[in-house]
Amino acid sequence: MFSRFLKPVRLLDETSVQWMFDTFAWALRNFDAGVFFDETILVTPSNEHFPGRESSAEGMANLILDKVKGYAGMQHWTCRLVDAHLIDENVAQIPAPARIQIDGPVRGASGVIATSVAESQQLIVSYLPGSLQDPEVVIANFAHTLAHYLGTTAREAPPGGEENWPHVTELLAVFMGFGVMMADSANTTKIRSCSSCSGPAVERENFLSQYDITYALAIFCCLKGIPTGQVVSQLKSSLRPFFKKAVKEVGGRKTQLQDLQEFRNPSH
Repeated sequence: MFSRFLKPVRLLDETSVQWMFDTFAWALRNFDAGVFFDETILVTPSNEHFPGRESSAEGMANLILDKVKGYAGMQHWTCRLVDAHLIDENVAQIPAPARIQIDGPVRGASGVIATSVAESQQLIVSYLPGSLQDPEVVIANFAHTLAHYLGTTAREAPPGGEENWPHVTELLAVFMGFGVMMADSANTTKIRSCSSCSGPAVERENFLSQYDITYALAIFCCLKGIPTGQVVSQLKSSLRPFFKKAVKEVGGRKTQLQDLQEFRNPSH
């Protein structure tokens, strides 16, 4: 009669966890498993991964975007950085991106950089100049935007269908190595400040909860063999206990992890 009290309590419901594993499998099938296992790193909001400074907001945003593209394996994708205020005020004047066409590998160091791309074919990445005070939010937003563009090149529909697209692309950003920033910024809220006080003024619209993203980060780290301590030191303190438990739980899912590890084999 006491057996039910001895069962471990799952951090997330089983349906959500299985969807995450299915989405990782989808990403490995569609976006080059070799790039994931051999080139993708855990990106951190640190000077190690984002060195340098620029004097202007646009210059700083471009500096961050170039780094994000590189870590995403999308350095050869041609993007155009646009102030989000311009998009809001002049939507009709900004052309919709053309069908994405990438010559050569879609991701990875072997990607071919186009010599000339018309402005109408450049992919728009927006930013708010004021958001640069919180680089984690900027990095997460850029990563999510690139994940959206990358996701559109998939050969098959994602698990759960197109109606889950924002959730899929958030998880895809974790798959690309940006799980720390995605988790840390998931609950960033906007606080209005008066002239005599200050508070966080930037926000990131998230679709998965901070715990969902942190669990996905645990899957990423287990697949990549990244030590827990290396991640915990980068996560905000409120997520550290959950991440440790998630790594332990994910590590116990031997069969599901092995199924994903099999994608290392090109004949999979």
